[in-house]
Amino acid sequence: MTPPPMSRRTALRSFAGIGALALTSAACSPGGSPAGSSSASPAAAGEPTSGRHFGAEWDSHARTFMSWPALDSVWGEQLPSVRADIARVARAVAEYEPVVLMARPDQRAAAQKACGSQVEVIELAVDDLWARDTVPVFVEEGGHTLGVDFNFSGWGNKQVHTNDAQVGRLLLAKYGIARAKAPLVAEGGSFETDGEGTLMVTESSVVNKNRNPGKSRDQIEAELKSCLGVKKVLWLAGVRGKDITDAHVDSIARFTAPGVVLVDRAFPGGPPDVWSRSADQARTVLKQATDARGKRLEVIDLPQPDLDKITGRGDDFVSTYANFYVANDSVFMPRFGDAQADDRTKGILQEHFPKRDVVMVRIDTIASGGGGIHCSTHDQPGKPA
Repeated sequence: MTPPPMSRRTALRSFAGIGALALTSAACSPGGSPAGSSSASPAAAGEPTSGRHFGAEWDSHARTFMSWPALDSVWGEQLPSVRADIARVARAVAEYEPVVLMARPDQRAAAQKACGSQVEVIELAVDDLWARDTVPVFVEEGGHTLGVDFNFSGWGNKQVHTNDAQVGRLLLAKYGIARAKAPLVAEGGSFETDGEGTLMVTESSVVNKNRNPGKSRDQIEAELKSCLGVKKVLWLAGVRGKDITDAHVDSIARFTAPGVVLVDRAFPGGPPDVWSRSADQARTVLKQATDARGKRLEVIDLPQPDLDKITGRGDDFVSTYANFYVANDSVFMPRFGDAQADDRTKGILQEHFPKRDVVMVRIDTIASGGGGIHCSTHDQPGKPA
C-alpha cells in the first residue's frame, strides 16, 4: 500500500518528539564558522550588522533556486503530479530569469527532461521541494552576496531532512558564496522583509521549542536583527502545531512595497478556524504597526477563492493567494480554478506591480501538500548573468 503523503499542513507526524537542534550563540557567525566558535560576530546581538542589507523580493534576481522532490515516502502516489507542478513553475519562471533546480544525481536526467533546456538542473541531493526553507537567506554585505544558513531542521524535526539540512552549505560552496551560520533555527518562509529594514515574522514558527528551545522572543529578535541587518521586527502570532511549518508568514502576509502589505482573507461564509483567526490577528497587528521608517502600514485584503469552485482538493490544501513569488519583470500566482477569484487576485497584484507581468500557474498538487509557489522558489539577489 502506498504511504500517504506527509503534508506541510499536517500536524506532527513521524519525526515529532525528536529533539530540535539547540544553538546557543547570540550572534551571526560569518564565513561558515560554527555559531559559538571563536570566530567573532560582526556585531553584538540585537544590533544590525554594519553594512548588511536584506533586500526585498522585488529587487533584481541573479537566479531562482528550486528543488526536485525526491521521496515517495513523503509524497506517495502524488510524487509524479507534484513533480509536474514543480516543472511547470520552473519553466514559467525561466521565461523571466535563470532557474537552477537541484536534483539527486540519479534523478537529474528525469528532472531535466521535465523542465526543459531553459532550466539548469544541477546534481545536489535534496529530499523535498521546499527551496524557500532549505536554501540560505541571501543578504548583501560589503558589495557581496552572503548566504545566511538558518540550520534547516525539517521544521523542528517533523520530516526527514538528511539531505535538505546540507543544502545551505553545499549550494553556497558550489557558487562560491560566503556563508554565515545563524545562531537559531528558522526557515525562509517564516519571515518577510520590505527591503528597508522591516521584518515580519510568525512567532509560532520560530519562538518554538521545536526550533529554538529555551530562547525568548527578545533573544530571537536580537539574533534576526544581527543576522539579517534589519532594524524592526513585526511579530504575528501565527498558529502552532496545526501544520508542519507552524504557520509561515508567506502564506499570511506579504509586502508589495515599503509600507504596503497584502493580508490573506478567508472566503466569506465559512466558519472561523485557526487559519482565518491567524490572518485576522495579523491584520489587526499590522494596521496598528509602524515600519522601520516610523511609517504606518497600508494593509490590503487578499481574498481567498471559493473552495467549492477550485480544482484542487485535500484537507491540507492551501488556498491562499499570499504565497505568490516576485521575480524579474514578473509575479507568479496560483491558478486555483475559481475564475472570478483568480482574476480578482491577478488584478490586485497587477495594481501593486504595474510594470511586471502577472502569471498564473496551476499548482494543485503543491497546494494539496501544504505550500505554494513562494514555498517552492528561492531568489538570489543580483543581476542575471
